[in-house]
Amino acid sequence: MFNKNKIINDPLYGFLTIPTATVFDVIEHPFFQRLRRIRQLGMSELVYPGAVHTRFQHALGAMNLMIQCIQSLRAKNIAISDEEAEATYLGILLHDIGHGPYSHTLEHSIVQGVNHEKISDILMQKLNEEFDGKLDLALDIFNFRYSQKPFLSQLISSQLDMDRLDYLLRDSFFTGVSEGVVGAERLINMLHVHQGQLVVEEKGIYSVEKFLVARRLMYWQVYMHKTVTAADQLLISILKRARDIASSGKALGSYHPLVHFLGTDINEANFDNEAVNTYTLLDDSDILNAVKSWTRSEDRILSTLCKHLLDRNLPKIKINTEPVSNRALEEEKIKAMNRFGLRNIEEASYFIHSGELANNAYKDDKEGILIFPSIIYTT
Repeated sequence: MFNKNKIINDPLYGFLTIPTATVFDVIEHPFFQRLRRIRQLGMSELVYPGAVHTRFQHALGAMNLMIQCIQSLRAKNIAISDEEAEATYLGILLHDIGHGPYSHTLEHSIVQGVNHEKISDILMQKLNEEFDGKLDLALDIFNFRYSQKPFLSQLISSQLDMDRLDYLLRDSFFTGVSEGVVGAERLINMLHVHQGQLVVEEKGIYSVEKFLVARRLMYWQVYMHKTVTAADQLLISILKRARDIASSGKALGSYHPLVHFLGTDINEANFDNEAVNTYTLLDDSDILNAVKSWTRSEDRILSTLCKHLLDRNLPKIKINTEPVSNRALEEEKIKAMNRFGLRNIEEASYFIHSGELANNAYKDDKEGILIFPSIIYTT
């Protein structure tokens, strides 16, 4: 019998163990192996050269933290069966399996009508069929349908989950931005369960504060760095121009998986098996190869944008506290027309953009982080 009791050497945690044979088989599946070819931080390497880590590494790291968390909760007499533990490992392992090329950067540029969370659910269902229902419980936990123990779902997705904990540590490690470092082991050991809900023991409140501050700083310094934002927008403009060219009936090249989605408006209704199978062929290399090819495009706008990205000739970006006026935006577009020899304002729109940046380190419109026992202040 083939030995599935493997270990993986991770630069962040050291040796990681694969807990069960089913987990091993899922890791070996082409759907999961595709994550090796999708970068965790999109275009961030143009600012932080070390930020070339992948969704594959992150998924394994998050599962490693989940294993530690389940062990910690069991030590506190929280009942978690082996079946529930494996399902939770599978849920966190596959939580990002629906991500497309360059992760969040192209979230709505390739498949415009279906987000990566929905695609993750679809791919998990396809895996469940292939594995004869072994992912039934993992799907229930992943989709918050396992009402007996909601804390298992919260360990995968909440304000304080193993996904966020790993990507904070991993992104900090690979970018060299030390502000993202948090005490993962202490945070995990401070987790508990009360009435089925995930809570943090009161003595861990300062660790939680450090976690939230670290997330906020990483948003400003990495995820929303103005040069990263400029690079993201340039790549989005390239895909938008390519989509507009494809919509007009002109050829874009032979990169079938990418061209298929650029020439088709995809939504949940038509995201069928053929679309899913085509999507799973896509990774970062498709985008990079297309960009390199399009530098020789007859369309001058597309070729110019692609050359700028490859040469790291990124657009300038200004962050203001007030919205940019329409007049100021029009003036910038006129400047772009003169600089690049464009024919009209519409063409200049590929080069000039405005939008909003929001730091979502903590979303107070969702469930909070519960501290147990509650702290009651009296006067």
